[in-house]
Amino acid sequence: MEKSNMYPNPTKEILHKRTSLAPESMKAWQNFSNTVFAEGALSEKTKHLIALAVAHVTQCPYCIRAHTKESMRMGASKEEMMEAIWVASEMRSGAALAHSALAMDEMEKE
Repeated sequence: MEKSNMYPNPTKEILHKRTSLAPESMKAWQNFSNTVFAEGALSEKTKHLIALAVAHVTQCPYCIRAHTKESMRMGASKEEMMEAIWVASEMRSGAALAHSALAMDEMEKE
């Protein structure tokens, strides 16, 4: 699949530049990320499946790639990953449907 030029490939150079511009913030974010994805009440695999689903809702191409790879590394099947993505899709479309109440409320004011 051809990659779009819209999103630059993540590189170590970009990481180093980003870190040099705000080293303490980057360190704090990395610590937060490591803490969030550590094994806990939820398994690491489950956490990455959740992140994969959320990445589709937030539409972050970098996150989609990263959490697909991490989910696979944690042993998630293609079927598990696709189900997580479908759950995200349902939640996204469900929100649009739920918010139609706002439009209907305005329509009733006429």
